[in-house]
Amino acid sequence: MPRSEMGTHEPAPGPLPAALGGRRHEADFPAVGRLSWYEDRPAGDLATTRPLLLLHSMNAAGSAYEVKPLYDHYRRLRPVVALEFPGFGHSERSRRPYTPRLMTDAIRALLLQREASAAGGPVDAIALSLSAEFLARAAVESPAAFRSLAFVSPTGFNADALREDATGSTLAMPALHSLIGSPALGRRLFRLLTRRAVIGYFLRRTWGSRHIDTGLLDYDVALTRQPGAEFAPLCFLCGFLFSADSGTLYRTLSQPVWVVHGVRGDFVDFKGLRHFAAAPNWRVETLPTGALPHFEVLQEFVNRYDAWSASIEA
Repeated sequence: MPRSEMGTHEPAPGPLPAALGGRRHEADFPAVGRLSWYEDRPAGDLATTRPLLLLHSMNAAGSAYEVKPLYDHYRRLRPVVALEFPGFGHSERSRRPYTPRLMTDAIRALLLQREASAAGGPVDAIALSLSAEFLARAAVESPAAFRSLAFVSPTGFNADALREDATGSTLAMPALHSLIGSPALGRRLFRLLTRRAVIGYFLRRTWGSRHIDTGLLDYDVALTRQPGAEFAPLCFLCGFLFSADSGTLYRTLSQPVWVVHGVRGDFVDFKGLRHFAAAPNWRVETLPTGALPHFEVLQEFVNRYDAWSASIEA
């Protein structure tokens, strides 16, 4: 076992490499801080082509690398934008509260920036796991900004009863965060949770298989070694990023919604989706994969997504 996995010594982290190709942008936004995002489009693409917004998930090592197969596929076909949420990637990783409000504001800030630069118009959006809750909130608050929404293994559906508490409420556990969120203890706990062997273990549980993407594993390890990388994940672990009103948000969506999830691994309980079985703007599909189906069956994923997208266009 490498010494770094044993916790005895670890070299100083190097600069975080780019997670994706194309051009990476940075800008400062009020109430959000510094945001980073990747953007690319096929050569000769017209400015009127509808962009695709990609949103990575939340976990101890969330990153834009999680959308890499989709980004690499669609960058050849249409404009594609991949946001790095606050606390992750090259976006600001300062010590501050990380909440659904902050993440939702990051999505809206990026869309407003694109609109101001004449690259606006409604977008299609694909969100992974917990970021589906942020995307749903953004789409409820700014419905004209989104033509369609796609949720991949979304959270908030793993019970018969949806979460429909007070608007803006969360599942935060402040006492737990007070205990583990101190600078010394928080960093030490985070290092234990993000050893390469531990990250690999959780990826295998996500895949429901030993055949994980090693590129994602390598990037996760690099990301978690960056200064300030622990602040957002510790908020995630303490429930601050989970919306207690996600069910209300999902019920309020007016846009076409496509949900896809796998049948292997830890993330296979979607009983709450039964509430949307008869909703005319919702379609739910499954794939014989883990929670990140686009890594395992990319062509099947994009075939189904494109067919659904074409059907709502028609």
